[in-house]
Amino acid sequence: MSEPIIKAENLKVIYNEGKSNEVRSLMDVSVEIFPEEYVIMHGPSGCGKSTLLYSIAGLQVPTSGKTTVGGKELSKMKKKEKVELHQSVVGMVFQAFYLIESLSVIDNVCLPMTFKGSNLTQRRQEAMKLLQRFGIAEQAGKFPSQLSGGQKQRVAIARALINNPQIILADEPVGNLDSVSAENVMQIIKELNEVDKKTIILVTHNDEHLHYGDRIITMRDGKIINEEVNKEKRPAEAAQKDLLSKDKEISPELKVLMRSFSSLTPQQAGALLVPYKSRQLLTHILFEITEEQLNSADNFLKELFFKNIDIVGLQMCLDKNSKEGGANWDIRKAKSFAHRAGEIMEQSEFIKNNPEKSAEGLAEYLIRIFELKLDPEVKKDFLRFLQMRLENKIDYLVLRENMDKPRILGGMGLHKNTVEKIAREIEIIMLLAYFA
Repeated sequence: MSEPIIKAENLKVIYNEGKSNEVRSLMDVSVEIFPEEYVIMHGPSGCGKSTLLYSIAGLQVPTSGKTTVGGKELSKMKKKEKVELHQSVVGMVFQAFYLIESLSVIDNVCLPMTFKGSNLTQRRQEAMKLLQRFGIAEQAGKFPSQLSGGQKQRVAIARALINNPQIILADEPVGNLDSVSAENVMQIIKELNEVDKKTIILVTHNDEHLHYGDRIITMRDGKIINEEVNKEKRPAEAAQKDLLSKDKEISPELKVLMRSFSSLTPQQAGALLVPYKSRQLLTHILFEITEEQLNSADNFLKELFFKNIDIVGLQMCLDKNSKEGGANWDIRKAKSFAHRAGEIMEQSEFIKNNPEKSAEGLAEYLIRIFELKLDPEVKKDFLRFLQMRLENKIDYLVLRENMDKPRILGGMGLHKNTVEKIAREIEIIMLLAYFA
């Protein structure tokens, strides 16, 4: 590490300079960050750590001093260079997530690649890889309002990584999370440093997070008052590093697992595998098809979305023997599945191409599919609720509540199981219609 990747020299940030309400946020701060370091900026609220982070990111123009990132001085960068910096060199993760509520999870993650002009197929593939890595691939079609805080932050991290930046800047990334979710996110950031070799600068006021950093920069009153190299290494981690160094053929994914499980009991490690165990048992009992058959079907559905095959082609691919490149499904299952997929996609096309009649068309479709018996007044309310959902005036949860609520309280009074099925059908149709 001969040359710093980030260098801040004599930074001052003064608000309302020379006035009675002058605030000195940074005072002559200088710092160097080297490639692949994990640096934590620590201190109480208002000490200037976030201001320093934003100055490094180029989001805060200093009153005086200069910042250099990758050998380029920020103040001398042209507009195009600054855009490139924020798109491809520096990824930002904030405490408040800043997800766009009207976009699905996968489209939130894709945004930085969209701005760069990447094609739809490429950006969705890259987004799904990140969502799968962080254990939230099943949330791809949902909206931010349907996620927990921990899930939202993992989406935000995936978005920050989509263009593969060399540097990740994280401002109190777990400040809004419960302890379990916070630990999950901190482990992800740790892996980005150790496995992906990203340079990490993390701002926190929490003493419990300091052990993650290679170097701790402590701030107070706009100044750096202490820098400490964190030399403490956990014995289990050191042992794992020795083991890993002996076998260079071990995959990065396995290295992550070995690091994660190194300090756990067998019972704790087993608990972490519960989602995988659950998926395997679910597919075995409920669907009576293997994980491989599900994955094959998933790939064929993607081909359908990319219009490389049609519904008839989907059915044929599902039914075809695995040796011939098919999913090896039972013919009846393949036919039923392809028919349902065709119905859903046809309805999504209708509401996309007929916005003025979308609520009416969707209502008739749902009434037919779920064999609903609605009197005129209930149907009128159903249309109103659907229109509000299609216009994003209410979310998935409010829609469900209104369909489930008794008539006397202004709802539709439908059975809870029916409500759940209808709501899920609406969400998948909206996903296909609006985020293609």
